[in-house]
Amino acid sequence: MTTTPPQEPSAFQQSLRAPRVWDTELPEFDPAGAPADPVALFHGWFTDAVAAKQPEPHTMALATADAQGTPDVRTVMLHDVDGEGWHFASHATSAKGRQLAARPQAALHFYWAAQGRQVRVRGPVRAAPHADALADLHARSTGALAAALVGRQSEILDTYEELERASDSAWERAAAEPEADAPSWTLYVLVPEEVEFFQGDARRRHVRLRYRAARNGGWARELMWP
Repeated sequence: MTTTPPQEPSAFQQSLRAPRVWDTELPEFDPAGAPADPVALFHGWFTDAVAAKQPEPHTMALATADAQGTPDVRTVMLHDVDGEGWHFASHATSAKGRQLAARPQAALHFYWAAQGRQVRVRGPVRAAPHADALADLHARSTGALAAALVGRQSEILDTYEELERASDSAWERAAAEPEADAPSWTLYVLVPEEVEFFQGDARRRHVRLRYRAARNGGWARELMWP
């Protein structure tokens, strides 16, 4: 029997395997001491991520599906986490807005490499009242309002110059009218049915704690194999 000699790794494969994973001291996580509510644990982990100087800990992957069930994912910004759920915003007319209108379910994923931690959230999504969306938007920066005023997210752009003109006009309006309305701007709330907390371990004995919403209220907690 002849065997094919192993091939030398390509330049890409060498680059892919070169970076070390979790090249830092990882925190310990004892799930027995975790709070009964996943929101409380998320708040604590988020504060830890900020203290550990995790870049942009408030960004997250948002996964949705269109009417045909084709999945889609992108990075968005977290706006709040409270007893209602995980908040994010976008235009209702955008690709993600149309997908959420067709299939109001989504998943979120946070990855905080500074501490080897992940958080995954799944559940139905609802749109908050428009007044809440505007209050959230107006509490943010002029740039955030200008971006919302540009609109047309996910539409085909003929030339970059067209975007420059629309953006300049939106910045001028945002500066002159800080309470301006952006009619399609929507604040979404993902109501969690499952929330999983993952703590990486250098010996690959990762800790995974999942919260599942109980039918009678409260949360069921369970450990999972890594």
